[in-house]
Amino acid sequence: MSNNNTSTLQSYVDSAKGAAQNLVGSVMGSSGDQAEGKAKQNKADAEYDASHATAKIGSITASSSGAITKDDPNRSAGSWNQTAGSAKEFVGGLTGSESLKQSGREQNQAGQEQEARGQLNDFASGAADRLTGTLGGAAAGLTGDRAMQSEYQKQHDIGKTQQRGAEHDINKQAAAHQ
Repeated sequence: MSNNNTSTLQSYVDSAKGAAQNLVGSVMGSSGDQAEGKAKQNKADAEYDASHATAKIGSITASSSGAITKDDPNRSAGSWNQTAGSAKEFVGGLTGSESLKQSGREQNQAGQEQEARGQLNDFASGAADRLTGTLGGAAAGLTGDRAMQSEYQKQHDIGKTQQRGAEHDINKQAAAHQ
C-alpha cells in the first residue's frame, strides 16, 4: 500500500494481484514477473498482519494505526467476578460448604455472561465506528473536505482498535477452552 494505513481488504486485493502476476509470469516463462508477483504477495501478507496488530495491556488496546481504546467496563468486572466466583467455589469445596460452592458457581457464571456482554458491546461499537468512519471518510473525500476525512479516519481507526481488542480476548478465551 502507498500509505501507512493498513487494511485487511487491501491486503486481499494486493495478494490477488501478486498471485495473478505470478501466474502470468509462470505461463509466459518470465522469472522476473514471477518474482515480482511473489514479492507483492509477501507484501500483502505483511499488510494483513499489520492490519491485525494490536497490543493489549490490561483493559487498554493500542493498534498499529496509533489508536488507543479502553475496554467496556463489563469486561473487567466480569473477569473479576469469574475469579472471585472460582475462589469461592474452591473454598466451598475445601470446607465442604455447598452454599459457598454454589454461590461461587453462580458468581463465576454471571461474570462470564457480564464479560461476554462487554466483549459484544466493544465488538459491535467498533464495527459501527469502522463503518461510519469508512463511509464518512469516502463522502468527505468526494467533497474534498480533508479535515472531515481525517476525523472520519480517526473514528475508523478507533473502531478497528476496539474491535480488534475484543477479538483478541475472544480468541484467547477460545484457545483456553480447547
